[in-house]
Amino acid sequence: MDIEALRTTAIAFVEAHKAWTPLIAGGLAFCESIAVLSLFVPATVILIAIGALVGGADIAFWPVVLGAAVGAALGDWMSYEAGHWLGPGAKTKWPLRRYPELTAKAEAFIGRWGIAAVALGRFFGPARALVPLLAGILGLSRLPFQAANIASALVWAFVLLAPGAGLLTWLDR
Repeated sequence: MDIEALRTTAIAFVEAHKAWTPLIAGGLAFCESIAVLSLFVPATVILIAIGALVGGADIAFWPVVLGAAVGAALGDWMSYEAGHWLGPGAKTKWPLRRYPELTAKAEAFIGRWGIAAVALGRFFGPARALVPLLAGILGLSRLPFQAANIASALVWAFVLLAPGAGLLTWLDR
C-alpha cells in the first residue's frame, strides 16, 4: 500500500467516524513517536489532514489536540524507556548501527542542549523518535525528561493541528 492510499483511507475513516478522531490522532502520534515504528507510519501528513478535517467537519478541536499530545508523549516515553533498558549497547544494534552519523548527531544534540533537546527534537522529523531513545540510552533523568516530553507534546500537537483547523474555519466565513 502506498502512502497516498494510506492517507486517503485514514482521512475517509476519520470523516466517517468523527467521534473516534481524538483516538485516531493519538494512535497516529504514538506511532510517529516510537523509535523504529516512526519509519513506517506517515503520521505527520495524516495528522495535518486531520487538522484540516477538524476545521471543516465540525469536530471538536481540543480533544483531538489532547489525543495527539497524549499519543506523542506515550510514544516518546516508550522510546525513552527502551533506550534506558537497552543501555549504550543499543547503539550497536539495528537500526542505530545502520545510521552511525545520525546517531552521533543526535547524541551531540543531546550533549549540547541537555533535556531541552527532548523538546526541540520533537519538531525535527528524523530526530523526533531518535532523541527520546538516545535520552534513555544516555541516562537522562526521568522526571526532567517527562516534563520536556509532555510540554513539547502539547505544543507539537497544537502546532500540527491548528493551522488546518483554523484555516478551514476562516475560509468558511
